[in-house]
Amino acid sequence: MTTSPDEGEEKEGPVIRDKRRIDPETGKLREQAAESSPAPEAPANGGATVTGEELSSLKTQLAERLADLQRLKAEYDNYRKRVERDRVAVREQALGQVLSELFPVLDDIGRARDHDELTGGFKSVAESLEAITGKLGLERYGEKGEPFDPVVHEALMHSYSSEVTEESVVDVLQPGYRIGERILRPARVAVAEPDPNAEDGKPSEAEDAESTEAENTAEADKADSGDNDE
Repeated sequence: MTTSPDEGEEKEGPVIRDKRRIDPETGKLREQAAESSPAPEAPANGGATVTGEELSSLKTQLAERLADLQRLKAEYDNYRKRVERDRVAVREQALGQVLSELFPVLDDIGRARDHDELTGGFKSVAESLEAITGKLGLERYGEKGEPFDPVVHEALMHSYSSEVTEESVVDVLQPGYRIGERILRPARVAVAEPDPNAEDGKPSEAEDAESTEAENTAEADKADSGDNDE
């Protein structure tokens, strides 16, 4: 009877290793037979070294990309500002065309107020209309005594006066209207500038006329006195 080659040999069963750090019998921490050494850190660049020339090239590329980003941001900011400015300009232009049609009505209201004829229901309607146009940004301008500005004023009359020290508005013939910096209608005014004769110490034309009249009166009185003596 033949025997199997495995007979007589001790068969090895499964091996179970207890890797628990705390001993279940004693409840104490087991001592490690050998401490594992820390693994060496891998270099960040994969072991490759960077030369000074390569580093300089990387810095140059970074500066170029940063400059491109800043230029792109500046272009976008300028575009956004231009779009906003155009939007406001279009709105003011459209609004100005509508409000310009109301100028004759507003002029009639102003003349009625100057003649104390703005009373009753007409006064209420007029004030409501002026309030609405004011909310839309319409501004009325042009006052006596303010300096003359050819940008916002239209001079219809001109004179000289010794009572002004600069070219000034002495009368407002028709008020002006504007929305913000946009002039819808210039103020039509009468302008006076300083009398050049008064600055030189010379008598003005009015003073000359008064002086001539006084001299003629004195001569006439003297002649009358001589005739009476005879």
